[in-house]
Amino acid sequence: MNNPESLPVKPSLRELVLITGISGSGKSVALHALEDAGYFCVDNLPPELLREYMQLAHPRYTQRVAIAVDVRAAGSLPALVPLIEDLRASGVTIRPLFLDASTDTLVRRFSETRRPHPLSQPEAGGSVQHALIEAIELERLLLAELREVSAVIDTSTLRPAGLRHHVRELVAASTGRMTLVFESFAFKYGVPLDADYVFDVRVLPNPHYIRELRPLSGRDAPVAEFLDQQPEAGEMLDQIEGFMRRWLPALATDQRGYVTVAIGCTGGQHRSVYMVEQLGRRFADHGATVIRHRELDAFD
Repeated sequence: MNNPESLPVKPSLRELVLITGISGSGKSVALHALEDAGYFCVDNLPPELLREYMQLAHPRYTQRVAIAVDVRAAGSLPALVPLIEDLRASGVTIRPLFLDASTDTLVRRFSETRRPHPLSQPEAGGSVQHALIEAIELERLLLAELREVSAVIDTSTLRPAGLRHHVRELVAASTGRMTLVFESFAFKYGVPLDADYVFDVRVLPNPHYIRELRPLSGRDAPVAEFLDQQPEAGEMLDQIEGFMRRWLPALATDQRGYVTVAIGCTGGQHRSVYMVEQLGRRFADHGATVIRHRELDAFD
């Protein structure tokens, strides 16, 4: 007798956004953003039920779907990565999104909401915070393989509105080609958790030290004009562009759905923003390209 799980999958499902990530990183906010964008959303569906869900015939439930899975289904998580591959092989457009945040940020969020972590079980007489940090690290280990095959969004500095924007932007940019994300950031606030490649542009002349340019950002014309005149800026742009164009075909062959290139300077306001804007223009021919400014977006 055939094993039902080994039978070929012939789903009516055509587009699936699979949301996973670390507890407290904003999965509910991401799911609501997709619901507002017209997706039928299911929260905490056990992975072992995904095959049965795919067989539903009603188009409302199967054409554009967002499903959130978290560590409460820990026993079924190892089956998710092969299932993602099966879905793609059967013709489903699947976009796995993984939400992450720094441990300090997660501890603060759990403290503010007073909600227990799903894996947190402090021993008698033990520290609640210590148990929470251990639970977060355990969760990272359990989800590590899933993170590797997903587009990662670092929500450490994002407000809910910013996260909703990032989620909608990533999903809209996924046109079947690998999505290339350029993200500016400030080294003084840490390297983004979602970065695949990191470039340091702190060696470039800093507009911060020019009084008229200090209150502006790298998106403003006076700052761009200043940096356009710096030979080092043009040389670095050429080198980053050359590196990415050299390796993009190999990354695409490796079945990467998303690649995030993080450009950092001291404050994340001028040089890194300028570089990301310029790289976004240079890679406009790539099609699926997204621009983010971590520090600017944090205050928008």
